[in-house]
Amino acid sequence: MATISLAAEPRDVAGSRAANRLRAEERIPAVLYGHGMTPVPLVVTRRDLRLALSGPAGINAVVQLSLSGKTHPTVVKELQRHKVRHNVTHVDFIVVNMDEEITVDVPVVLVGEAKAVLNDGGIVDASVDTLPIVTTPRNIPNEISIDISEMVPGDVIRVSDITLPKGTTTAADPESPVVTTMMSRASVETAAAEGDATEEGGEAAAAEGDAASE
Repeated sequence: MATISLAAEPRDVAGSRAANRLRAEERIPAVLYGHGMTPVPLVVTRRDLRLALSGPAGINAVVQLSLSGKTHPTVVKELQRHKVRHNVTHVDFIVVNMDEEITVDVPVVLVGEAKAVLNDGGIVDASVDTLPIVTTPRNIPNEISIDISEMVPGDVIRVSDITLPKGTTTAADPESPVVTTMMSRASVETAAAEGDATEEGGEAAAAEGDAASE
């Protein structure tokens, strides 16, 4: 479990103008809520937030948020980003109980190389980038690893085929595809062309045979 400390300050002024002023000062408007508490507007520094979420767990790290002399165990519920610059513009932190299950999106990582697929001109298609994992905050995995090295063209790895880390389940449909292998369009066209050439060659040979018999 990745646990990170992050200091926050109360945010007394609301509105877009005040929020833009904070961002210009490299501070990010945020909100803390959950477990029946009244939402608390706050602010964190951009640098500290970036460092807190740059570890192996990424945004799924448990953030011990310090605010007004109290520390709250939290996870990031939502990161809002600028549409053009893609930098963070707002953060929602939700208070968690370390022993209560929550659902978080965990990255899917493909491990190995599907040589049987690549050697035949095929492609490996990851249908999803993340899986919704249900677990307690202390058991959130950094990633879900899927070994694709034994896959051949036409194979499909579904949610039900994945071995999840101990203490976790997933909210995804068991029949949903996660990784699919298929032949590339170029390979299919090449195979079709070779088939046509073989057929034409056979027809030519048959025609020559008929001519010779006459």
